[in-house]
This record gives sequence, structure tokens and C-alpha cells, in this order.
Amino acid sequence: MRRVGTWWGRRTLHARLSLLVTGAVALAVLVVAGLAWAAVAEIQDHQLQNDLTTDATTIAADPAQWLATGPVVEEEHRGGFGPPRRFRRDAGPRWQILDAQGVVRNKAVNALPVTPAAREIAAGRRVRAEEQVTVGAVSYQMVTVPISGGGAVQVAVNRTPGDRTLVVFAIALLACCAVGIAGAAVLGRTVARAGLRPVQRLTGAVEEVAVTMDLTRPIPINGADEIARLAGSVNTLLTAIDTARTAQRTLVEDAGHELRTPLTSIRTNIELLLEVERHPELAHRLPPEDRTKLLHDLDAQVTELATLTTELVELARDETTREDVEPLDLTAVTQAALTRVRIRAPGLTFTTSLTPCAVQGRPGELERMILNVLDNAAKWSPAGATVHTGLRTDETGHCELTVTDTGPGIAEADRPHIFDRFYRATAARSMPGSGLGLAIVAQTAEQHGGTVRVEPNVPHGTRVIIRLPTTDGTADAIA
Repeated sequence: MRRVGTWWGRRTLHARLSLLVTGAVALAVLVVAGLAWAAVAEIQDHQLQNDLTTDATTIAADPAQWLATGPVVEEEHRGGFGPPRRFRRDAGPRWQILDAQGVVRNKAVNALPVTPAAREIAAGRRVRAEEQVTVGAVSYQMVTVPISGGGAVQVAVNRTPGDRTLVVFAIALLACCAVGIAGAAVLGRTVARAGLRPVQRLTGAVEEVAVTMDLTRPIPINGADEIARLAGSVNTLLTAIDTARTAQRTLVEDAGHELRTPLTSIRTNIELLLEVERHPELAHRLPPEDRTKLLHDLDAQVTELATLTTELVELARDETTREDVEPLDLTAVTQAALTRVRIRAPGLTFTTSLTPCAVQGRPGELERMILNVLDNAAKWSPAGATVHTGLRTDETGHCELTVTDTGPGIAEADRPHIFDRFYRATAARSMPGSGLGLAIVAQTAEQHGGTVRVEPNVPHGTRVIIRLPTTDGTADAIA
């Protein structure tokens, strides 16, 4: 069985379809031919039995008349290479009459055998018998019926002509089956070739894309059948791959550009320190206070580089490395993020108005999202300012998280771009940061089926609003 499966698996789809069509047609033809042969045989046997029964009943109704007539015998002359030969045969069915003791009362050429069943019928112990007997080398179908007052009538007919007819009919059916199966094989190849032609075109188009790597040229779609749907799915897949490849290239290019700046600064500072170490006589050119400042700059740049690397990893994180989705209270996640930001910004006041809000999500990612928003608010808030965090369930059944600061605000021209990767407003370019924090916020919100937006906080400042589905609607929305 395994060998058959292996052999079948090595066949092409074209060959398998051809074999399946041929096999199905062959099976149907053979079944129909077998049923036709069986039906003809049954009809012929039924007609033979009816004829024998009619003849036997007719003879049994007036046996004296038939005894006086006797069987009709005709002569048949057969020629060949030798002299003509003469044969005697019955004209029509053969019959004989038995008395009550089972003795044949009429004389006939090659008398029919008197079987035990015939004797029982002649003695009145049975009413009918159907048997197949042999006279000489010829097979006969025989029917025995009783005669009123005792005795029986045997009527038999030669089965050879009927059997020969069935054999000829069977040969004709087999010939027709052979022709039909051969035609089915040809038709199967034609059907398979015609049916798979769109698949071959689609395969060629996909192979061309694989060779050229041109993901921008869609595969032509003809019709609205399953192949057209498959081509549409392939086009969708190519578009997704092209989008992912473009995003990956953009991320790498932007990351390379952003990493180059801190790395260049770190390299310059380290080279200066090494130069002083190699030439102590030049140490006076780098006073202790400048050396200390330089080391502090190095520490800040390394910290910025580590932050940038972490954020890049967060943006490029593979689905298999992410946390599992679980039910959680967004209030607890928000409080955890507030605890961390209070340590980072001790000069600010963080107020809250939090109401319980249940969601399903990844707690680590949600905490980092909220922390990024709070860090951004803390970075732009003046010393002693207040940052307010609110959490509630709005009228649409979504959890709404709001972080409000009293900083300088975001220019209207910059608002549409603040969630783009590596985008930094003109006023922010002198501040530390990578331009990825709010991009991570937008990505995390989207992956949890939510949205994020910014709006001005009148009279000054910024309000960031994050909306996430509650537990009832989150399970199917999380990416």
C-alpha cells in the first residue's frame, strides 16, 4: 500500500487527473456493461421459463393428443471438406409424457432423463420442478408439471443457442467497454490538459516572479472561478510580501541612519580619550572637568544607543517571540507603568483617575506602550508640572486611556507624522530620543485592535488618547 501511495505521489497532477477520469469512466462502463449483461441473461432465462411452462401446461391439458402426434424431428445436413453428414434434431422444445410410475409413455430420439423430482411429480407428491439436465453432450433447461389423474409432462429446450447469444453479447459488451475506456483515457488527458491550463499559466507567472523578484507586477486574473480566486490570493500575498520587504528595507535604512549618529559621536569621544591616554603630554589640553563631561556624554550616548536598539527590537519582534494573550485589568498595567515613570521623573507630579477596565492582551507590550506615552509627556513637561492619566470605559464599550501634559504641545503640521518611525519634530531634534517611542505606541495599539490619537490640551500641552476593545471584543481583534 505504501508503494502504491509513493507511486501515486510521484505522478504529476496532469497524470493523476487523467488516471482518475479514466478510472471513473472505466468503472462506470464496466458496471453498466455488467448490469446490462445480467439484465439480458435474466430476461432471457425468464422468457425461457415462461415458454417451457406454457408448453408443458398445454401438453398436460390433453396428453392423449400429443401421444398420438409424437415429437417432430427434422434433419440437418452439414457439409465440409468431406461428404455431407446428416443429423437429426428436435424441431422446437423436446417433451415426453410420464405415467404415474415415472415410465416414459411416448418414444423420442434421445429421451429426456427421468429425474427423482420428475418421479415425485408424476406420483403426485410435487407440483413443479425446474432443472438443468444433459442429454448426450447438450445442456437442456427442463420443466416438469403434473397431469391431472397421475403422470407428468417434461418439456426441455436446448440452452446452447441462448448461452451462445449471451457469450456473443458479452464479447460485444467487452469490445464496447474497451473502446469506451480507450476513449475515456484520451478524453481524460484532454480534460486534464484543458482544466490545468490556467494552473500552468499561474505556475509560470509565479515562477517568473520568483526569478525576477518583481513583486510589483500582479499576476493576470481571468474569469471568476477557483483559479481566478487563487490568482487573486497570490496577488494579495505578493502585495503583502512587497509591503513587508519595503517596510523592512525602510526600517534597516532608518535604523542605520539613526544608529550612525550616536556611534559616530561615541567613536569620536573614545578616540579623543585614547589619544590623551597614548600621549600624556597632551593631557593638559583636556582639563578634568572636560574629561568628566566627556565621560558623561559617552554614558548618555551609550544609554541612547541601548534604548534605540531595544526599540528597534520591539518594532521588529517576530510573532513567535511575543507574549501570550491573556485577560488582564488595564488599571493594574497602567499603575505599573506609573510606578516606573515616577522613578524616572521625580520632579513631576503624576495624578490619576483610574476606573477598572478589563481587556485581553499582552501585559508587557501594553505596559511598554503606556510607559512610552508617559515618558514622552514627562520629557516635554516643565519642572514641577503635572501629568494626568485617566482610564475609563467610554460610551462605545472601549477602554479609553488618556495622558495629558502641560508642555509646549505639538505643532499642527507635525501631528499627522508623530507616530511614524524615526520621525522627530523640529523642536524635538535637540532633545534625547530615537523617534520610535510613539511608533511603538501606535503599533501596539493596532496589534491589540485599538487606536491612538493626539490632540492639543487647551491652553497648552498635549493629550494622547488610546482606545482598546474591552474583553468582549478583544479576543478576535488582537494581531
